[in-house]
Amino acid sequence: MSSTGGSGGRVNKFFPILVLVFGLLTAVTGIYFLIGGWKLAALGGSLYYIIAGVAYLLLLVMLVLKKRPGLTLSIVIFVATAVWALIEVGGVAYWPLMARLVVPAIILMLSLWVFPALAKEIRPKRAVHLSGWGVFVCLLGVLAGAFVPHGKIYHPDAAASQPAALDGEYKAQADQDWDHLSRNASGTRFAAVDQITPENVNKLQVAWTYRTGRILEGKVAGVDENTPLQIGNVLYTCTPQNVVAAVDADTGKSIWRVDPKAAATSHVTCRSVGYYDLDKDASLSSEEKAQSPAECRRRIIVTTIDARMMALDAKTGSACTDFGNAGTVDLRVGMAPTENGQGYHPSGTPVIMGHLTVFGTWIHDHSDNDASGVVRAYDVRSGALVWSWNAEEDAPDAVNHTGGTPNVWAPATYDRDLNTVYLPTGMGPPDYWGGKRTPSAEKFSSAVVAVDATTGKTKWIFQTVHHDVWDYDVPSQPVMYEMKNEEGERVPVLIQTTKMGQIFVLDRRTGKPASKVEELPVTTTPTGQNDHMSPTQPFSTNMPSLGLSTLKESEMWGITPFDQLECRITFKSARYNGIYTPSGESDYIQFPGTLGGMNWGGISIDERNGMMYVNDIRMGKVMALKTEEQAKTYKGSPIRSMLAKPYVGLKSDFFMSSLGVPCQNPPFGTLSAIDLNTKKLVWQVPVGTVEDTGPLGMKTHLPMPIGMPTLGGPTATAGGVVFFAGTQDNYMRAFNSKTGEEIWKYRLPVGATASPLVYKSPQTGKQYVVISAGGAAHAAELGDYLIAFSLPDSQK
Repeated sequence: MSSTGGSGGRVNKFFPILVLVFGLLTAVTGIYFLIGGWKLAALGGSLYYIIAGVAYLLLLVMLVLKKRPGLTLSIVIFVATAVWALIEVGGVAYWPLMARLVVPAIILMLSLWVFPALAKEIRPKRAVHLSGWGVFVCLLGVLAGAFVPHGKIYHPDAAASQPAALDGEYKAQADQDWDHLSRNASGTRFAAVDQITPENVNKLQVAWTYRTGRILEGKVAGVDENTPLQIGNVLYTCTPQNVVAAVDADTGKSIWRVDPKAAATSHVTCRSVGYYDLDKDASLSSEEKAQSPAECRRRIIVTTIDARMMALDAKTGSACTDFGNAGTVDLRVGMAPTENGQGYHPSGTPVIMGHLTVFGTWIHDHSDNDASGVVRAYDVRSGALVWSWNAEEDAPDAVNHTGGTPNVWAPATYDRDLNTVYLPTGMGPPDYWGGKRTPSAEKFSSAVVAVDATTGKTKWIFQTVHHDVWDYDVPSQPVMYEMKNEEGERVPVLIQTTKMGQIFVLDRRTGKPASKVEELPVTTTPTGQNDHMSPTQPFSTNMPSLGLSTLKESEMWGITPFDQLECRITFKSARYNGIYTPSGESDYIQFPGTLGGMNWGGISIDERNGMMYVNDIRMGKVMALKTEEQAKTYKGSPIRSMLAKPYVGLKSDFFMSSLGVPCQNPPFGTLSAIDLNTKKLVWQVPVGTVEDTGPLGMKTHLPMPIGMPTLGGPTATAGGVVFFAGTQDNYMRAFNSKTGEEIWKYRLPVGATASPLVYKSPQTGKQYVVISAGGAAHAAELGDYLIAFSLPDSQK
């Protein structure tokens, strides 16, 4: 700015506008800081904002009076703010400092341009002007820093070993089908294929695209969370409305397609289908196999959103007429009355256990009289009900099932060696108040339950949360692996991720912790009416936890100091005692929120060396129980229905500012690598940019890798690459499995919430990476794309 204003020099025609902008920004900052700072101070928060507000209003007076000390005051304010910020943040951290310093830096820059032109006594004017340009250049540098990832963690010494070359065992696995949701019965989601490596992954290109034709509008559109199965040279995929299709694994061409005309408006999704091969069923004798019909010996099992189970011939898609009623079983039989399946329907992928199948189910979770959470095992050949498991401990041969019991909505895991199925349970409804829960509901809620796969009888229970009133139900498939226990003995374990960001490791023979778990005290008051809190909760203290930190006021964030101050006030106004802050009628903060932590995407384990890859979400919530009278007078966001007297609803808001930006420091989602041999975090990187999201719901179109909330799961390969797509931007990504470095990404037509499928074609020998791109979680833009990537033939 070369204007000298009243000093008699050349006048820039834009100078009055510059002065106006400077004055308005200073006035707004001063007034907002003073009023907001007063509220914050009254709540016991930082005094910085009151002091800074007064200082900025004084600076405004200096501007109006054209006084030289105004420039000095502006410099002092910025320096003091920088010192305060560094002390509060605890050092140099990009995103926390940016929120505190960018606006004061802009005001300083404007001061260096404006005051020399207004105050005659400021000398030398040119040097001061140039200093303003120097601040401008620094601000550009800070802005450029937003386009590189921050907060990366890398501890190479924490890894016991790096991946070895494929030996005979894993070379054999490379030719195996992806015949379960997470590739194998163990749930490790590890693809033992190594054509695609960190060195050539940047050569990946689209091999083919299949359009599923799913519904894309309205509540019935649902969420695409599908990972197809790969059986030989055929992929089997399903849409949220349970339209099942067989697709050629090399070309993407449709082989057959079946539309069951399923309909629902709540929790509309299909994560995968089940696959049964009678001729490979080890639970049947050769005589039983010989006596079975020739038709439908290989069948696809699909459960629908209107509570049906269907068996389809894997080759033709035609109904297996020996199954149920002409190929269909009505799953509403024995359940409480439901409307079009909306109160109850399957949500977990069918798990095949020899010739039986079980699956998870969705219920509303908002009433003390909900549908039953019963888990039922059916014969995949006939559709006959074989046994039932219910938290109220109904007899395994029960036909009618007690309602209001904990459900199992995530995929179960079947252990053939121990003839056990592991059930990850929800809590006894409703989610956020436990005043009427039965002893059985308390016993089985938010737990991993081992059940005999033949009889349906309970073997053991491990509870991850006691008296859960936070919706911390067990969200993901239990994963089978082998690890050393606390005594150094290598044992068969079950690895369970949770919404709390904790990872529990259990001896799957007994349910006892194979990695140390401690019962630690937590806050127990205040509570909702007629409710109580458990005085302790289980903590997995020898395994890394992800995002499980106790929030502090100094960790509140915003893209500006203004929304950061708003978040500070919200934080100090609500009850918060760390994780397991009791639910109640006054506003309380729940962190991690109801999405996690970790969610349904689960984990991927490189089976050669025990490196585990997992993504997480870091989003809090502001919650409050509402009685009927409170609901009538409540003014704010819509109340979530909860039919459990004395409560009729629940305030359930994401812990965000008015701009729609999360209130705690970034990242809001990460991808991590944990060595299961050392039980240490090896690396962690923020995942996802704000390119397709932004303040007030507007897209920024800026690829700033802040680390966004994630859903879906990662897939590790023997080539040293981890694939992941479940971010808030529309990209498929590949990461170096050793370092966490992002080494490739591809812009998808819409985002993806599903987990990648990786396989080697049995016909061509080519490795493919497939993603179902139906739209990022909670995004408005939906799609129906199944996209396969491969290397060019010259790179194979």
